[in-house]
Amino acid sequence: MDAFGHINNVVYLRYLEEARIDFMFRLARQADSGAFTGGSVVARHEIDYLKPMVHRHEPVTIETWVARLGGASVTVAYEIRDAETVYARAATVVVPYRLEDSRPRRLTAEEREFLSKYQDDGAGGLVEGSTAA
Repeated sequence: MDAFGHINNVVYLRYLEEARIDFMFRLARQADSGAFTGGSVVARHEIDYLKPMVHRHEPVTIETWVARLGGASVTVAYEIRDAETVYARAATVVVPYRLEDSRPRRLTAEEREFLSKYQDDGAGGLVEGSTAA
């Protein structure tokens, strides 16, 4: 929390990270996809803080979807919310990465296939929400 009792802005990044890892790794494994097993890095974060969130014991939902699918990157979009309030909207650009030689790489066909299932169709096609406290 910050001095005013609000959730600190850095905590929002942790929430996004938890949702992104759940999406890109847990969901991919459940789908028997080898997507992102070779590594990935975050190239950019963008967050719009819409309303301060105070410390709470109830979880918030982080709705997650693919906003953009490029040749060598994917933009993951999010909404941090509860039943009544949207606290933040955010996006993260993720770049697939070859860990062994420390270089970015293109998305594989398997990664593109997995990610395309969660691409926003303009009507809010979202991944099932992850939760954070």
